[in-house]
Amino acid sequence: MEQIELHVSTRKLMGKKSRFLRRQGITPVHLFGYDTEPMALQCETARLKQVLRTAGKTKLVELRVDKHKKPRNVVVREIQKNALSGELIHVDFFQVSLEEKIKVEVPVVLVGEAPALKVKTNTMAHDLAVVEVECLPDRIPERIQVDVSVLVEDDQSIQVKDLMFGEGIVALNNPEQVVVRIARLEIEKVEKKVVAAVEGAEGVEGAEGVEGAEGVEGAEGAEGAAAEGAPAEAKEGKQSKKGEKKGE
Repeated sequence: MEQIELHVSTRKLMGKKSRFLRRQGITPVHLFGYDTEPMALQCETARLKQVLRTAGKTKLVELRVDKHKKPRNVVVREIQKNALSGELIHVDFFQVSLEEKIKVEVPVVLVGEAPALKVKTNTMAHDLAVVEVECLPDRIPERIQVDVSVLVEDDQSIQVKDLMFGEGIVALNNPEQVVVRIARLEIEKVEKKVVAAVEGAEGVEGAEGVEGAEGVEGAEGAEGAAAEGAPAEAKEGKQSKKGEKKGE
């Protein structure tokens, strides 16, 4: 097994003052876990980045604190980065016992080619990116490889219970949980729905135009009739009044 070593020292600057360390190329780190008191530490950022690339969150790291001769066996538990720049902000290390099992998430890596993908209407969905396992610290797998060449039919899948683990490694996920599957692309149905939606929208717009036109024409007719009828009614009223005066 590759030995990964990292030297750290006790940290005195805490909280917001830690930003002064980062400006000097030093990253704040924290140690906690089995048989140790929590410790605020610091490390050269350049070396820490190298260790993180090599160890990830699955390999053991020998942490040497100050001038202590005996190294501490740790795994990376959490990495904090600046959301904009991507620079390291803080790293947590978890101290382990080589004789006690721990729980850790292991990444799932797909290998091979799925024959089912030769059908154009098929696609592959990777539903589970990591699997949580329990094992001794020195038996943590770097990754779990899943061979997708067994996926030859539509709707076929690989579940957690189908994965192969080394001796002493137990998966904690639901055995029925799907890791990767073949799914059909419902292209024709989607196209039909889009066409139907467009045609429906055009029909509604046309109907509204017709109704609007009729409404306008009706209004104009009504207004014209009212205008034409008004003078006639006025004339009739004058004639009736003249008749009434003569009668008197």
